[in-house]
Order: sequence, then structure tokens, then C-alpha cells
Amino acid sequence: MKTIKNVILLGLALVWGVLAQAQIDPVNKDGVAIGGYDVVSYFSGKAKKGTKAHAAKHDGVTYYFASKANKNAFAKSPSNYLPQFDGYCAWGVGAKEAKFPINPETYDIVDGKLYLFYNGDFNGEPFNALPDWKDRTAELKKAAHANWPKVKNSK
Repeated sequence: MKTIKNVILLGLALVWGVLAQAQIDPVNKDGVAIGGYDVVSYFSGKAKKGTKAHAAKHDGVTYYFASKANKNAFAKSPSNYLPQFDGYCAWGVGAKEAKFPINPETYDIVDGKLYLFYNGDFNGEPFNALPDWKDRTAELKKAAHANWPKVKNSK
């Protein structure tokens, strides 16, 4: 019984560890954007995972959608749905002039544009960039757009 309990606790600890570090690159090694999340779904108020059945390519990147309707909306006008800063953390670009990975479930819609953020473990401590962004949206948004041309080509 004690062994089963220990196995369950270990499993929960591993799951928590993975979730706490759920940062991803905006485009993975397979060319899939935003961890497979549907970029159109953000505008309905909830980030949803897309499926391969509703995939579309744009500028060499594959986007997954939760529905055919979302795929069609994206195909009609991709620029309405693409995340700012190629999907990198908007706070990182604005506050640190750097590219940070993102947690696809941490986002903000400002003036009809999608901004994604880092939210996870950083050097052993939890860090969520969204609250600072929310406190200083106008300042950080302006800085991020000014910084992006030089940050875009950095590593």
C-alpha cells in the first residue's frame, strides 16, 4: 500500500514539474505554432488546442485549429490572428529586449491583437510576466513594438 502511495505521489510530482515548466517556443522543431493552440480561439476568450485535422500553413509555419470555422477565419485574414512578436513573450520584448518562450495559455488581447507571455518556473521560482504587462500595458506595448525590429533577429 505504501509503495502504491509513493508511486502516485511521484507521478503527481512529475506532472506538476512538467506543468510548472510548460514554456514553449513559438514555433516548435516540427514547425507547429504556439504548441498547437488555435490562434483564432484566443479571440473568443479561451485558448483552445487545435487538431491536425484542422491544420493550415502560413509563411511556412503550421497552425492547428479547433474547428473548420476557425481555420477558415484564419485563412481569410491571418494577420488578424497572428500573435505579436512572432509569438514570443511580449513582456520579454518590451521589458527586457529579449525573446522569451511562452506559455500558450497566458495571453492578452489588446486593441484586437494577440500577445503571449512567459508563465512558469524561472531559476526555481514561479514567474508570470502577464501581471506586470497588465500593470504597464501602454508602456510595455510601446517599448515592445519599438524593440522588436532589433530583437527579432537576435538569438
